[in-house]
Amino acid sequence: MIDMLVRLYDLPDSSELYRTVASQGITLRRARAFEKHTVAKFARENFSEKWASEIEVAMTRQPVSCWIATKDKAILGFSCYETTQRGFFGPTGVIESARGTGLGKALLFKALESLRDIGYAYGIIGGVGPREFYAKNCGAIEIPGSDPGVYGDILP
Repeated sequence: MIDMLVRLYDLPDSSELYRTVASQGITLRRARAFEKHTVAKFARENFSEKWASEIEVAMTRQPVSCWIATKDKAILGFSCYETTQRGFFGPTGVIESARGTGLGKALLFKALESLRDIGYAYGIIGGVGPREFYAKNCGAIEIPGSDPGVYGDILP
């Protein structure tokens, strides 16, 4: 799967997006260190063991490099940055029942803005699945020759 590049210095304003998500009773916030087991379990049960591993890495960063979306004390989704590699966005996931709410885009922007806030001009979305989503929502472009990139020798 190909990697994509995002101009972090040129991200659109996300304040309306965040208001829309909040109006649905959804809270976007950084995961807390003491929630590591809960967030990793969520990823393991809904996505993959590898993503749970990356969340565990994100939880060791200061500040924590994992954003979560919650409603009624339940996790609906997450987004991480700087887990596989420095400057990388991902993994990210939203449970099926919460898709179509703008949550995926909101979590994407929380992580990309965090990369920008720590000084990156560009961010890399590694091993992209939904290319159109990233191109449309944050102007990401494909990086030629990036498949398989850093994901070339993945252990099972």
